[in-house]
Amino acid sequence: MIAGFAPLLAAVQRNCDIADARHAREVTLCTYLLEMREFYRWEQELPLGAPPPRDEVGRWINEREARWEELADQDYVPLPLAGDRVDPFEAAAVNASLLPEGLVYGAGIGRFHKPHFFLGRLDRVETHDGLSVLVCDCEYARDITAVPAALQGRTVIVRREAMRQWLWEKVEAWSMKRTPGAMARALEAYGYGDDPATALARMSERETETLILHERGEHAAGRLLGPDWEAMLAGCSKRRPELLARAVRDNLADCLVTLPALVARDDPASLHFWFANFDGMRRELFPWLVDAYERWVADGDGGGLDAAIAAGRDHWRNAGRTILAGYRGDADGDVPVLAAPG
Repeated sequence: MIAGFAPLLAAVQRNCDIADARHAREVTLCTYLLEMREFYRWEQELPLGAPPPRDEVGRWINEREARWEELADQDYVPLPLAGDRVDPFEAAAVNASLLPEGLVYGAGIGRFHKPHFFLGRLDRVETHDGLSVLVCDCEYARDITAVPAALQGRTVIVRREAMRQWLWEKVEAWSMKRTPGAMARALEAYGYGDDPATALARMSERETETLILHERGEHAAGRLLGPDWEAMLAGCSKRRPELLARAVRDNLADCLVTLPALVARDDPASLHFWFANFDGMRRELFPWLVDAYERWVADGDGGGLDAAIAAGRDHWRNAGRTILAGYRGDADGDVPVLAAPG
């Protein structure tokens, strides 16, 4: 471990706590309690699926919220590195020092302007499409929301520990109802019914690659939409317009890279899993893709799926440009994103 690791870790975790103090409760109560349960599980190093003691979790939440009250008005602290103090949002500069030491650092602004920070152990480095992909395993510091992957400039950071947690939550939620559909198909394709532990391990490895594909798509979408897109998101003050913009870009990213790659690989398990997690506004805006998927499931003909993806590439690029025109004042911002292409 590098010299000065303890003060670095303390500074990163303090910034995580400040971000949580300001933003962690800006979600529904149900989501908040689920995130706190998983955060407790991570902090106490409990295995996924191990039921945390309810009374202990309640006490821990009260203590954490009391600490947040003390931190909410504090400034984010610089990170002590090699005798210098680095701005905590300068992730590239921080990683220039940490990567040779086998560590990886993440910092960025997520949904609704919430900052996210984490510090972990570097597992491997890959290169795709001119992007540097940093795959992190064990995490030493994090905030309440564990984002499995993120694009930072020309760097993709993948958090395998966060990925395993997210995957477990998805499977756990499905197991409570066991409804038929894309998730049931994905789990069957992975052999979950015969050996859940092995299936989840295989899913974690394979779906990590799908995460990387999506972030490559985000980068490709960013090149098409230009730098004004990030400026628009940064200035967005209302939640629904931000969700709309993010859904449009996500759909564009997946039509550009993720879905074509999964189809080309002839990878039914990952395709089922992708559609199992195709939800919220992304799904609401793209119903004809769901129709094409269901036809593929029914008759095995991927032609309709290929056509829907190809049409989506043009549709979501144009929708994104229309949103940008509204942001720049060049149009009225009325985005026809619900209508399928003719």
